[in-house]
Amino acid sequence: MREFMDRDFLLSTDTAKWLYHDVAEQLPIIDYHCHINSQEIAEDRTFDNISEVWLGGDHYKWRTMRANGATEDTVTGDAPPEEKFRAFAAVMPSLIGNPLYHWSHLELQRAFGITEPLTPESADRIYTRCNEQLKQYSARQLMDKFNVKAVCTTDDPSDDLHWHDQIAADGSFSIRVLPAFRPDKAINIEKDGFAGYIAKLSDTVGRELNSAEDVAQALCERIDYFAAHGCLCADHGLDYCMYAEPDSQTANTAFAEAMHGDHPSKEKADAYKTLMTIACAKKYTEKNWVMQIHFGCLRDNNKPQFALLGPDTGYDAVNSRSGVENLSPLMNAFSENGGLPKLILYSLNPADNTAIATIMACFQGGGVAGKIQQGSAWWFNDNRTGMRQQLTDLAANGVLGRFVGMLTDSRSFLSYTRHEYFRRVLCELLGEWVESGQYPNDRAQLTRLVTDLCWNNTNDYFGFGLTPIGKE
Repeated sequence: MREFMDRDFLLSTDTAKWLYHDVAEQLPIIDYHCHINSQEIAEDRTFDNISEVWLGGDHYKWRTMRANGATEDTVTGDAPPEEKFRAFAAVMPSLIGNPLYHWSHLELQRAFGITEPLTPESADRIYTRCNEQLKQYSARQLMDKFNVKAVCTTDDPSDDLHWHDQIAADGSFSIRVLPAFRPDKAINIEKDGFAGYIAKLSDTVGRELNSAEDVAQALCERIDYFAAHGCLCADHGLDYCMYAEPDSQTANTAFAEAMHGDHPSKEKADAYKTLMTIACAKKYTEKNWVMQIHFGCLRDNNKPQFALLGPDTGYDAVNSRSGVENLSPLMNAFSENGGLPKLILYSLNPADNTAIATIMACFQGGGVAGKIQQGSAWWFNDNRTGMRQQLTDLAANGVLGRFVGMLTDSRSFLSYTRHEYFRRVLCELLGEWVESGQYPNDRAQLTRLVTDLCWNNTNDYFGFGLTPIGKE
């Protein structure tokens, strides 16, 4: 019987063990999509206790705590930090089969050297040990500890990027911290607060925005601003992938209605969103940015809790009506407008994997290796089963060797172990294919493949300009 989460955790063959320990384990990390607060990096935040850095903002953990009967004061409320830690420890023994069980123990192992399982009985002991060790680490030191070389945060178009400027001006920090352009509030016209946000964007660009075309122009100006501050990518979060004929008149009608506090019809809203997205895509192409589109999420399902806590607090779910069929006309519209950028597509619905892989293959080309990408298993899918399925579906319908790999999508400075988890799953899968005779046992080629999937492809695709590994 294997020991709990030992050195060969998830590695079931000799080839998988060799691939992970001799190749993947030592590779540095590029985390090209996360939600870490740039101010905390700029100010090199320190943490008073493990609950701050481990549970704060982590809606993955919050969902399980609620399901285990924890009261909200111990989840997002004002309970003492040790009580919050105990509330999470209380659910841990019941999380068999949940990736949180593995992620959490990997974080304890890699950051604090704690191999003891977290249980209600061990909670206070582990809490004390973590707090003692946290005294050695600031936010930047944690990033260094995990061998991170670059991250892209998630930033609103109206942000002045002050904290990114401060980080860039600080010659003592070698990790690249770049902004990523996230225009959701200007595009998702059906959401509450749209009119207020447009007023904010108007203030940012210094003029009134009176039409859809005005908003598109404002976003393009902010893209120029972000590019001047080192930005390499944008991310669009959509509840569903939409497409409507990009008709200016319909889009402007939707804009006028929304600015008066009304909710435009879905048809009008989709016309506006399509027009905005096409305009952004063309500008990204001009800048040679990577565009990411995340879709297929049912957000803020529990309305009373949303009213109390706001978004991103653990009340989102998978949307079975993801709109994956709209990818093709949307990408055609990008192309016809002279603006099909490098593009990464993520659906929260795993049933969309094959559709994405086959649709994106219709738009490859232009001399760019892997120009259109299927994103890594996202959110509710970033578990062993979901990762293996995404990798297998992509391999079966595309070119797996050009895949740009894993990201954390996280708000925590401890979550870089998700890259380790992904790399173990990747090496396990490749090892199975080699040892079953489906791929040659060519160590040189396998080394290149894993190195590319974990480092080189991401570095090249985004243009980070970091040192290639294993390339002559």
